[in-house]
Amino acid sequence: MTTYVALLRGINVGKAKRIAMADLRALLEDLGYTDVATLLNSGNVVFRSTKKTPAKIATEMSAAIAAQLKIDVPIIVRSAKDLATIIGDNALADAAADPSRLLVAFVQEAEALPALSAIAPHVVPPEQFLLGREAAYLHCARGILESKAGEALVGKAGKAATTRNWATVLKLQALVEKMDG
Repeated sequence: MTTYVALLRGINVGKAKRIAMADLRALLEDLGYTDVATLLNSGNVVFRSTKKTPAKIATEMSAAIAAQLKIDVPIIVRSAKDLATIIGDNALADAAADPSRLLVAFVQEAEALPALSAIAPHVVPPEQFLLGREAAYLHCARGILESKAGEALVGKAGKAATTRNWATVLKLQALVEKMDG
């Protein structure tokens, strides 16, 4: 059985695309996923499955949410192994004194990462941007709300990605380790 992380893009932000985490957990359990646990209220799910690839799981989850909850939401699913690689590849982690100012951009397939290089021209030092093997990383030293690069990453330039701050990524890792423990 493989442990996965599902990241729903753009839910429970403002008044649109509201999904109760209890409803999300029930829906995923109905699809046959086990040990379903959510983190925070922003669409972070850790679960186990023996079926399909991460991309197929993401497609299945998105279709089920659209059909049952009437919400169109892009979902990125990565394995626990992928998450460990993404965490290990973050060369900016030590530079970020405040983990809430370090964003990780997750994509479904690594082939989507080069498109995120469109963010690079918006990076203003002391900000730092890095394309990794499985994710992109943006350290917004002065804060995410002050960053044009951060705005681009969560906006149109980052359309194929979903972002989480470093603190959330580490919490997801802890949840995965607890589940796999």
